[in-house]
Amino acid sequence: MEKKTAQKNIGKILKGTIVSAKMKDTVVVSIDSFKKHPKYGKFIKSQNKIMAHDAGNKHKEGEVIEIIESRPISKNKRFTVLERAK
Repeated sequence: MEKKTAQKNIGKILKGTIVSAKMKDTVVVSIDSFKKHPKYGKFIKSQNKIMAHDAGNKHKEGEVIEIIESRPISKNKRFTVLERAK
């Protein structure tokens, strides 16, 4: 889970893969993270699915994109698609 802040401290920028693009102006992005367990030291892989706003349905399933935290757009959408990851 890659976390960095934008230039104007707008919000977090995350990188993930589109899992679903079937809704209008919405994509579901899967964010994978690899964390170390605090007590046992074993590395644990976890996955988080986030809904993001994609105006015009420009992106397809399987693409790797960057999303940025934004104001609440709907009940479940708190992120906006920024661009394709490089």
